[in-house]
Amino acid sequence: MLKIAVPNKGSLADASIAILKEAGYRQRVDSRDLILTDPENGVEFYYLRPRDIALYVGTGELEAGITGRDLLIDSGAKASEILALDFGGSTFRFAGPAGKPWQIKDIAGKRIATAYPGLVADFLERNNIKADVVRLDGAVESSVRLGVADVIADVVSTGNTLKQAGLAIFGDPILQSEAILISREGSKLATELEILLRRLQGVVTARQYVLLDYDIPKISVDKACAITPGLESPTISPLQKEDWVAVRAMVLRKDTNRLMDELWALGARGILVTDIHACRL
Repeated sequence: MLKIAVPNKGSLADASIAILKEAGYRQRVDSRDLILTDPENGVEFYYLRPRDIALYVGTGELEAGITGRDLLIDSGAKASEILALDFGGSTFRFAGPAGKPWQIKDIAGKRIATAYPGLVADFLERNNIKADVVRLDGAVESSVRLGVADVIADVVSTGNTLKQAGLAIFGDPILQSEAILISREGSKLATELEILLRRLQGVVTARQYVLLDYDIPKISVDKACAITPGLESPTISPLQKEDWVAVRAMVLRKDTNRLMDELWALGARGILVTDIHACRL
């Protein structure tokens, strides 16, 4: 039976359970449950601390797990990303005392406070920078004012917390993180894991796309299909009105309203948008 790790708490927990449910897997209803068996799909789910998941997968106790890209890199575990899940996004940045024109090269020889020492150490090594990494479990923003560090590396959303602490962001992002599915590094994917991978990919795609249906005069169909080319090509069906056709295509959800405006201007009518709940592409 396939053993999969799922975050038991934190920002990734609820979204991980939601995507697994959409992919057709049973999930726990009581947050105190540590293990749940889904016999129909041949899977056992283990609810673990997000920071520990990569370690369990990397050592082979569990075949796969959902965690954050940041937590995978920070752990140093022998596990690898096999699918980005398009939720739980976060950005890691450096920040230093405001008023100084900081650059990445300026962190050489400095003390860097962070709750993700492995991630920062990986960045420093890849960029051939020598600096001291100070591990903190929280309140990283206060470390500079308290004299523990010279700069910090942390998750940044709006940056308001940093401004209140007298800090300013500098340099390019250290990492753009999100929830990911991981497996043991170099391992062959079991059949059940390949099925899980396809199902989750189907949900991720379904969340990103919608079906767009519209009627269009035949004389404009080529221009319309250029606007909505679909994944391979749009479906075109005849209508009772001989000089019109119906078109169906998958389009990115984020582009929906712009495409509807362009199609309307081209003469399309009866434009409809339908959610996709699952797919295999």
